[in-house]
Amino acid sequence: METPDSRQHARTLWYDRPKYVFMEFCVEDSTDVHVLIEDHRIVFSCKNADGVELYNEIEFYAKVNSKDSQDKRSGRSITCFVRKWKEKVAWPRLTKEDIKPVWLSVDFDNWRDWEGDEEVELAQVEHYAELLKKVNTKRPPPGMDDLDVSKACP
Repeated sequence: METPDSRQHARTLWYDRPKYVFMEFCVEDSTDVHVLIEDHRIVFSCKNADGVELYNEIEFYAKVNSKDSQDKRSGRSITCFVRKWKEKVAWPRLTKEDIKPVWLSVDFDNWRDWEGDEEVELAQVEHYAELLKKVNTKRPPPGMDDLDVSKACP
């Protein structure tokens, strides 16, 4: 059995807003996606298109409201928007420890000085909520007739 230490990390981008911290786990064609958002950390795991298991555990810089946080999956990534416990307090980094893992980077395309920018953030969160509604639409499961049961895990 693999331990979390033997798994690879997903490349992760993040940026800060007045009410939310956004993280994007960059994994194309992910499967078996699990996102656990707690008040002090996030645990992310999935398999990539090659079947490699990816695992990230991040202790947050500050407390978050896990009940008001969400994630959405696309073909290219898994995006999480995590509600800050203390709004309008800028996070200088994502992690509790003052270290920068090689797999974690600031998303400079979305990073900006956000003072007085709440309307833009609200529109963005509403946009993500709409996307979530579309993604969560139940469809019939894919056919699995071509799976070789003899190779399945016990």
